[in-house]
Amino acid sequence: MKLSKNFTLAEMTKSQTASRMGLDNNPSEDEQENLRLLCERVLQPVRDHFNHTVTISSGFRNIILSQKIGSSAKSQHCAGEAADFEIYGTPNNEVSDWIKENLMFDQLILEFWEPGQPNAGWIHVSYKKEINSNRKEYLMAIKNPDSLQTEYKPILGLSTDRYVK
Repeated sequence: MKLSKNFTLAEMTKSQTASRMGLDNNPSEDEQENLRLLCERVLQPVRDHFNHTVTISSGFRNIILSQKIGSSAKSQHCAGEAADFEIYGTPNNEVSDWIKENLMFDQLILEFWEPGQPNAGWIHVSYKKEINSNRKEYLMAIKNPDSLQTEYKPILGLSTDRYVK
């Protein structure tokens, strides 16, 4: 089933963990609608602008799958509102900065990106169907070297303007 010109339900729900564990990772109709909106309003415009394949590493995850991989049952992935992705060969910060400047989104997280390492980490983006609910929150996820915990720091301008340590 196509969610947009270049995105399918199959790629937005694939999970090696779900396959290995025999978990059903099929979204409900409401979750499918959320995925469609995410694809149409964010991922497809990214694909069209950069004119390269957008590789989804994580899209929809049901609550059980989310917990099995160590994520929260409250993750927007569980509602079909979020995806993690990369465009191989295009720096992740360049893609996330373009999204910040050009698209509506709820959360945009440049995860574990490091300057000078263009494809380090990945991009997490979420979109809510209630357009006024989208916060346009731009964050960077980094590993605290002392506690080894993930910390989320706001990016106030563009990632190229300011790298948060």
